[in-house]
Amino acid sequence: MKFESRSQRFGWVCFLCYLACLSYLVFFAEMFGRTGREEAAYSYNLVLFREIRRFWVYRRQLGFMAVFMNLAGNVIWFLPFGFFLPLISRRGEKWYCTILLGAGFSLFIELVQLVTKVGSFDVDDILLNTIGVILGYVSFGAAQKISRQQQKKRRWRL
Repeated sequence: MKFESRSQRFGWVCFLCYLACLSYLVFFAEMFGRTGREEAAYSYNLVLFREIRRFWVYRRQLGFMAVFMNLAGNVIWFLPFGFFLPLISRRGEKWYCTILLGAGFSLFIELVQLVTKVGSFDVDDILLNTIGVILGYVSFGAAQKISRQQQKKRRWRL
């Protein structure tokens, strides 16, 4: 694996750490009900917006943290995917590649959850995760723009 820059090396380290943390949270974190024992039945939702609507309708009964962790958490945990992928891969520089890879990775996680019966397969999670990838990509673009502006300012000062 050839690295072009220090920022790309840093991006790889961050991306791999992110994937390790995400894997732990999705498959092993006890705070999310991952107890190590298999569920008796497959758990899945194939109806778009069903779980999002359920969390919103019952938000008072479920409590802020449960709603936040399900809705915002799914978005937040995929922000780094959209941010670091363009940094570490030329393909990731294209917005549609980053979004497709992020959605595909989210689908992969959901399928592994379904097959292993750890968590549940949920199309709403795929949607929320993909929104997180998009926001991460937009954040990367904004950071790149700010970086270029700072470099121009430094050149003018010299």
